[in-house]
Amino acid sequence: MRLFGRKDGEDGTGGNGTGGPGGGVPAFWTWWEEARPRVDSLVAADDMAGLAELVEPAVRALHPGLTWELAPGKEAAHALVVTSAGDAELRPLAHRWAGAAPESDLLWEFHPSRQADPRAAERTLDVGEHTFGLDKLTLGLRVPRDGSRVDVSAYHPVFADLDEDDRLEATLLALDWLLGEDDVARWVGEIAPVTFEPIDAVAAAHLPAVVADLATDLAPGAGEEQWALLEGQTGGGAPLTAAARHPLRPVDHPLFDQHVEIALPYRHRDEGGQPAGDSLAALRAFEERLSAGLLDRRETALLAVHLSAEGVRVFHLYADPDGDAAAWAKELAKGWNEGKARVAVTDDPAWTAVAPFLT
Repeated sequence: MRLFGRKDGEDGTGGNGTGGPGGGVPAFWTWWEEARPRVDSLVAADDMAGLAELVEPAVRALHPGLTWELAPGKEAAHALVVTSAGDAELRPLAHRWAGAAPESDLLWEFHPSRQADPRAAERTLDVGEHTFGLDKLTLGLRVPRDGSRVDVSAYHPVFADLDEDDRLEATLLALDWLLGEDDVARWVGEIAPVTFEPIDAVAAAHLPAVVADLATDLAPGAGEEQWALLEGQTGGGAPLTAAARHPLRPVDHPLFDQHVEIALPYRHRDEGGQPAGDSLAALRAFEERLSAGLLDRRETALLAVHLSAEGVRVFHLYADPDGDAAAWAKELAKGWNEGKARVAVTDDPAWTAVAPFLT
């Protein structure tokens, strides 16, 4: 695997970086069609410097924060990977780039994230003057009680000779090789490179099996949804109740970067401000209509969280902005008759509005 791209934008170029095609995703693929003969010849000649000089500006024109890699393909000879490298804000752009890609052929396939490598244990990486081989990487693995992720302590003999940033970068790349970038985002919690081997460390090659077991334990039955019911307090100390989809992870819905917030005031409440009586019945009826509409839009929208406090229930939806979820939600809210409903639509690719509920 050859790694390219910079995450810090140190060359000062913006979204239409010098030499790039500009114009976003469609322009990239127009450029690719024109540049492919040159790309193929550079790859055949193993001229990685020339390839980087050609491809880098085109990727940076999409966004200077994206990273690209040349990797072995699963079916094709080569894979072009354009990835957000863990940046949730940029993940939707990488997936839209891949969604617009031409069909794979014998030479090329395209991915919006690093893919798991079945031969990861054989991989090596040069880190400064040191060789980082996955065959010597060991991991301390811990799944917190009632947790949905595995915390990782990573040890390699060369870590004692590397600075903190290099240790972390090597660990993250190794985890991507072992699991694939999306499964790292989905199943790995805290990541701590360490300079002393954990007492209970296992070979890194065992990580995929541990994650597979965790995924099996958390998988709902066919057609089922899992929800967590939560209680807490507002900043002012009022009681708050919430229901959150579980697990709730942006990586599972990379194109749902539009946040649709529906706020419904209700008239009848108990002494803690929670809905009661006719208002509770009205909210349940609204949620039934909401769920029915989302079922028809399950490929383009979902309900992530709803919470009630101080006389207002707020529904947090996430949607693909190319769908009609926002317009439909506004129409649905017009039928609420216990006060003026509010619907706000914003871009939120990292799902920051529901950050406390992410698992």
